[in-house]
Amino acid sequence: MFEQCQWINEPAQWRVESDTLFVTTDKNTDFWRKTHYGFVRDSGHVFAASVNGDFTADVAVDGDFSALYDQAGLMVRESAERWIKAGAEYNDGALTFSTVLTNECSDWSLGSRAGSNRFRLRMTIAQGVLKVQCSSDERNWTLMRLAPFPASRANAHWLVGPMCCTPERGGLTVRFSDFRIGPPVVKELHDISM
Repeated sequence: MFEQCQWINEPAQWRVESDTLFVTTDKNTDFWRKTHYGFVRDSGHVFAASVNGDFTADVAVDGDFSALYDQAGLMVRESAERWIKAGAEYNDGALTFSTVLTNECSDWSLGSRAGSNRFRLRMTIAQGVLKVQCSSDERNWTLMRLAPFPASRANAHWLVGPMCCTPERGGLTVRFSDFRIGPPVVKELHDISM
């Protein structure tokens, strides 16, 4: 899948090897718009594929998270003003699952603590609804977010891919593997199976 991807904010250090994307973040990178802090940042790293219409994307993430706001996961992006990033983020001394949904302004929600530095993330957009799920064992899935997220144009077009950034430093090393995009996985909301 990585052969179909292009960088938004290409980092200085990255490579694809044996279907795994290795990334080391540049200094002071982030995605955020206005809320609470007042600033706009659009400097994080995303290795994104172009997707039309509804889809499910998922990826395995393994990172060396250690500093405040270190983060990695997936991003779905319609524009610089309209996107969602979801994954794990180091906050208050622990790695937690988080999502930031942005429609002109960003919101931020933190979920449960991540069991380890390795996890799997799944994002689905189907019929104007976004569903974000995470898994620490790649068998059972936890719902992180459910939100309306219809395309702003009649023909939905998204940029979708692995995302990482480090607002407070540089040098986070992340490994992304088994990245897939396909038809939307539509299940009952509380079906936690693969």
